[in-house]
Formats: sequence, C-alpha cells, structure tokens
Amino acid sequence: MNPFKAVKNLRLRYIIGLSAIALLATASFITMQSVISKQRGFSSLVNLAGQQPHIVQVFEVGTATMMAAKGAVYPIEDVMNDHGFTLDKNAFLPAVISYYQTPEGKLLSMPFNSSTPVMWYNKDAFAKAGVTKVPETWDEVETAAQKLVAAGYDSGLSFGWQSWVMIENFSAWHNLAMGTRENGFAGLDTRFTFNNPGVKNMLARIDGWHQDKLFQYGGRRGDSLPMFINEKCAMWLNSSAYYGGIKKQAQFAFGQAMLPYNPELIDSPQNSIIGGATLWSLKGREKKDYKGVAMFMNYLASPAVQAWWHQETGYVPITKAAWELSKKQGFYNDNPGTDTAIQQLNLNTPTPNSRGVRFGNFVQIRDIINDELEAVWNNSKTAAAAMDDAVEKGNKLLEKFEKANK
Repeated sequence: MNPFKAVKNLRLRYIIGLSAIALLATASFITMQSVISKQRGFSSLVNLAGQQPHIVQVFEVGTATMMAAKGAVYPIEDVMNDHGFTLDKNAFLPAVISYYQTPEGKLLSMPFNSSTPVMWYNKDAFAKAGVTKVPETWDEVETAAQKLVAAGYDSGLSFGWQSWVMIENFSAWHNLAMGTRENGFAGLDTRFTFNNPGVKNMLARIDGWHQDKLFQYGGRRGDSLPMFINEKCAMWLNSSAYYGGIKKQAQFAFGQAMLPYNPELIDSPQNSIIGGATLWSLKGREKKDYKGVAMFMNYLASPAVQAWWHQETGYVPITKAAWELSKKQGFYNDNPGTDTAIQQLNLNTPTPNSRGVRFGNFVQIRDIINDELEAVWNNSKTAAAAMDDAVEKGNKLLEKFEKANK
C-alpha cells in the first residue's frame, strides 16, 4: 500500500526517499523567508483561505513567535499521536528537543536542521605557525592568532552568525543569563541582560584584536566562510553544519574543536545551544491530510535518515538512535571531530541559562545586535555602549511582543 495514498491532496508532496529532504528544505525555507522578510505575524498563515502550507520551516529563534500564533499551530506531538504514531520523546537528544517543548513538555515542532557553533581550524596553518595545541581558552586563541599573523596569515580568527555565536552561545557556554525569566522560557515578561561584564569584556577584547588584525570581521551569517576556505584566517567560529561545504572546498587539512572559554568566568564550559530550524504543522487543512504529515515526520526522524543527514551536512542527529547508528557505521572514527557538536550540546545538564533562548521578535532583535556589533568593528562604538544600546532597543521589542500576546 502506498503510504501517501491518504494524503494525495497534501500541498507539500514529498518524494519518499532522501530527495524529500532537499525538497523540503527548499520549499519550506522559501515560505519562512517570505514571512520573515515581510515581518508579518506568523498567525497570519492560518488566514490564507485554506492555502497555508501543511508544514513550514522556522528559525529556532522564531519559536516564541510561533507559540504566540494562537490557533495556527498543530503541535507535532498531537499530529503524531492523533494519527497512530508513537512519539517517544526520550529517544531524542535532550539538548535538541527541550528547545521546542512547552513548559509542560509537549513537543511543538519537529527538529530538522539542528546545529551548534564549533571552532573550525586549519591544521596546516597551525603546523606552519608553530601552534602545537588546539586552543581551549580565549587566552590560547589569542596566542595562536599572534603566531598565525606572524606566520603571514591575514588574521587568526573570524566568526559568523555573531549574535548566535558570541552572545547567545557565549552566554550559555559560560552559564551566563542572556535574559530574565530563564531566557524567556518562563514567561513573556522576559528582558535582556546580556549587557553584563562577561559579554562586554569579551567583545572589547576581540575589538582590540581587530585593531591588531588578530581578528577580522567577515560579515553576518556565513559570509566569512571564504576567509577560512581561502586561508585568510585559520580559526573560524561558526555552525557545525558547514562541515559538508568545508569538506568539499577546503584544500587543506582541517579540524573542529569545542568553543573556547574564559576560565575567569567559569571553571569549565557548561554546554552550547542549538541553532537551525524546526518543522511546524499548521492547522486549517483537511483532517485526512495530517496522516501524511505524521507519516513524513516519522520518516524524517528515522535513524537511517537522520544518520545520513548528520553525516552529509554536519547538522546533529536529532535522536540517540541516529547517533548510535553513526557510531556503529564508524563515521566518527573515519572523520575525527565530527562528533564535537554533539559532545558540546551534551557536555552538562542544561541550566536555565544554557537551555536556549525563547524571545519574541528575536529575528528583528538579532538584526539590532548585528547592527550594534558592526558599530564596534567599524570603531563607531565601544563594546560596552553597543551592548547597552542593543539591550535597550531589544527590550522595547520584547515589551511590544509581551503586550501583543498577553
């Protein structure tokens, strides 16, 4: 029996097999980008006269906004249970699934492309510059950067997705609160606190490196990847999901290691947090269609599919079974360091400061943070002033979100 017979009218018709993932990533990302770029409320998706997609892919930072879209979302846990599929939440990696659960533990969306930032490094450059130890602390990063610049490299360090890497994950890694109310998980009345000495001092230090060319800013998101690929910098902090691209493009031996930490802030690192996106199901289509949604989600979470996706891309496997399958297949032995992201996420039991972030309007707030950080890199502001301004502007958007969704 064709498992998709019951859902022949499903708008998102995916070809069973691995090609379905590529189609999903393309179609749903377009939907997501269209909604975000127009800054429309996600709740408006439910008012599209029956033409809303059954599945939409949304940034992890859009979780609070999706939760506030009352009447629009059909929680994935309910989709699965209502259509005869057992959803064993204990089968998922805790650091991944907890980000998308209600305070009561219900899974709202299906994790899909989940990653965490790591430190990518150029092994050949390290050997040339005499860097004999992969840096674990920020002091060691500075020393390595000095040696790399002295050896002729344009810079030692760069990073991308700077809010995610240098504020959200830096805070979690050092068990620092980014905001009140458990970073937004405990209530809409959360407010930002990332203008603390730990964050300000770290950014001020990097700004000093910027002046000495130990660090170079290469743009938002993944814009600085060419700097690493073209050996303009030898250390790059960004998503583990760049594995596929780096493996294909790099003409040098590379590795990945855990994020550096500051021993003055914490004795040893706490845990990193995820980024990426999840798949949400929207209400408003024919009831029988959701059998297909449940079938597809069940397929997507299967160990074989998740192991393949993880090994090809660098995104983390969302289930323990997929992780174990990758071990059994010898992937980590054949590709040392590719389990770094998983180790970081599972390093310690998450605290209220390191579970993740759940802030309303956070897509727009990230743009504010980017603007303020770029003002630091172009010498328009000090790191302290930039963080104070980012918090002030960000809190205004949090207040607006709270009032709109009480």
